[in-house]
Amino acid sequence: MLVLGLETSCDETGVALYDSERGLLADALFSQIDLHRAYGGVVPELASRDHVKRMLPLIREVLGEAGCAATDIDAIAYTAGPGLVGALLVGASCAQALAFAWDIPAIGVHHMEGHLLAPMLEATPPTFPFVALLVSGGHTQLVRVDGIGQYQLLGESLDDAAGEAFDKTAKLMGLRYPGGPEIARLAERGTPGRFVFPRPMTDRPGLDFSFSGLKTFTLNTWQQCCANGDDSEQTRCDVALAFQQAVVETLTIKCRRALKQTGLNSLVIAGGVSANRALRTSLEDMTAALKGNVFYARPAFCTDNGAMIAYAGCQRLLAGQHEGLAINVQARWPMEQLPAL
Repeated sequence: MLVLGLETSCDETGVALYDSERGLLADALFSQIDLHRAYGGVVPELASRDHVKRMLPLIREVLGEAGCAATDIDAIAYTAGPGLVGALLVGASCAQALAFAWDIPAIGVHHMEGHLLAPMLEATPPTFPFVALLVSGGHTQLVRVDGIGQYQLLGESLDDAAGEAFDKTAKLMGLRYPGGPEIARLAERGTPGRFVFPRPMTDRPGLDFSFSGLKTFTLNTWQQCCANGDDSEQTRCDVALAFQQAVVETLTIKCRRALKQTGLNSLVIAGGVSANRALRTSLEDMTAALKGNVFYARPAFCTDNGAMIAYAGCQRLLAGQHEGLAINVQARWPMEQLPAL
């Protein structure tokens, strides 16, 4: 089955072709970072308009790269949520229009299920069951995964997601958008031990997260340094390192608890923050100590992309799932509501 995948949940337009027998044939992505940087964050209306502009050219690009014609496509998968409603509607409308014109089925895919399954595109994919850490700008969740659609929420952020905390902290420190990569870049030059930030909610049982207080702690530390006349680039790097270390260690502690609680030894990390090298190293060391394994997608497939949507959609289409011509998107959509395969 050859599936065209469309991703438009936020500020990246992703298109990919996935074949159930040959694997990923082609993918293309357009990032709107430069468009939104002037505003310090994503402007939903601008995001929607840009998806309209980019979608069809990217589809033509992917078809050309794969050497396929429209008549070769068996089905279309698109992101139906969660995400920005206007942006989601662009992808959903395009998918349903093409499905109608080509007389093929279409299916709406859960954005976070796409992220969760992205490591399946790698040469050494994980096998069920496993614990998944979903870390992105909008989500921080620990999930037990027994199969596609078989998800048990173990813990989640009670306020800011990890990626959101990275971006907001960076903005408060005067760094450019998107802030997560900027924090990571500065942290590489930070002085270990100069600042030590709290590891939120690790001094109590449970698998929930909270990063809002850490964000405020970081801001107060930076403002105090500035008030003392120490707003040098090195101090900025030292604060960034302390913040990143606190987030990484907090995530690692909670992942270790989740593995021990479930009795599993395989961990998947997915979502934009899973590209963070410090987080990968920490989780690799932790799982190795437990004689387990950690899996993640290549950096290009950690952020939003069409390949993960094409793959996730293909699995559900092969199981016989599809939908009618109605255009349904959801800004909020608990993953536990998805049907099991």
